[in-house]
Amino acid sequence: MNLRKNILTALLIAIGFILRQIIPGVIAGMKFDLMLSVIFVCIFINKEFKNVILTAFLGGMITAMTTTFPGGQLPNIVDKFITCIIVYFIVKIMGERINNIIYVGIISFIGTLISGSVFLTAASFIVGLPASFKVLFMGIVLPTAFANILMTIIIYKAVKIALRVSGINIVHQ
Repeated sequence: MNLRKNILTALLIAIGFILRQIIPGVIAGMKFDLMLSVIFVCIFINKEFKNVILTAFLGGMITAMTTTFPGGQLPNIVDKFITCIIVYFIVKIMGERINNIIYVGIISFIGTLISGSVFLTAASFIVGLPASFKVLFMGIVLPTAFANILMTIIIYKAVKIALRVSGINIVHQ
């Protein structure tokens, strides 16, 4: 895998880490996961499976280290791997349409719903939930899914512009 692609993925994950640090835990220690926006952008701009695994690993480790959810470390790692692989296949199926901002928003919405569902399911089996699945899903996952539409589009457009201006051509089109 190209070193530039790895560095770009790592830089984007670092941005996701910063976003995660400024978001407080809201309901039962669960917080809005804006790291997902960065993860989705990493998958959109570098559609290689190796990058998806790298992104899932880095994203999972960062979210595990920064979680405010009681016992949420392992569920975060499980969630990121499953979500990244599913989003990767959705992106592969979508093909060239991924360059359309509407599809970027739709995939980020669906990906966030998948991520939240996987996280809550894994957490319920591994450590238990501090509130009901429905309360956590409706209070955190659903609003995060809507917020991630906008965040993903903004980050995706900014990264594409930065890559074009810098002359780095790693975006698969």
